[in-house]
Amino acid sequence: MTLIKICGITRPEDARAAVIAGADWLGLNFWPGSKRHVDRTSAARVARAARRAAAEAARTVTVVGVYVNQAAAEMASIAGDIGLDRIQLHGDESAELCARMAGEGLAVIKALAMAEPADVARIAHYPCDVFLIDTPSTGYGGSGRTFDWDLARTAVAQADRLGRHIILAGGLDPHNVANAVAGVRPYGVDVASGVESAPGIKDPEKIRAFIAQARAVAGPAGPD
Repeated sequence: MTLIKICGITRPEDARAAVIAGADWLGLNFWPGSKRHVDRTSAARVARAARRAAAEAARTVTVVGVYVNQAAAEMASIAGDIGLDRIQLHGDESAELCARMAGEGLAVIKALAMAEPADVARIAHYPCDVFLIDTPSTGYGGSGRTFDWDLARTAVAQADRLGRHIILAGGLDPHNVANAVAGVRPYGVDVASGVESAPGIKDPEKIRAFIAQARAVAGPAGPD
């Protein structure tokens, strides 16, 4: 079953809606440059709401902290305060930094922009078990646009050979996610703007539709 990650959660009610709808992972964005940035206090409220909803549903939810070129000490401090389950590095972070964070007990997702075949080769350079592949954009963060899914399929094949996993991002929404799952066969899919009514404000109906469409296609993966 394909893993579903709803990213850019800023409000407790959105976290609850996503968990109730069946999301496996929720992303909280700690990069100050993001329209979906949350501070520690807000993030703690969101994480508590997510975990309460998961407990009520007798299931688990993974809370992911998203960072862009931030100091290791800052990332570790936030992760400890919020009780993050994973961190996602969405900037120019080195393989050495990924290894350092993993050595501190933090499971790392490395985000990679996919523009050309050479980008696929970067998967082998990072000591991570999960990669998020996204559309190249100016600056950092998601673009809200899709990219070449042939390249995405190549990335999935490369990850499979290495015993790693790919989460597909970039312009996904309730209308195209089923085709993405069927065509790319990723471990998981990630969405932010595609289930929003405004930046950082999730639409419960869009979340439910996105998850239903993604789950309508048999996927190769499942949440851990």
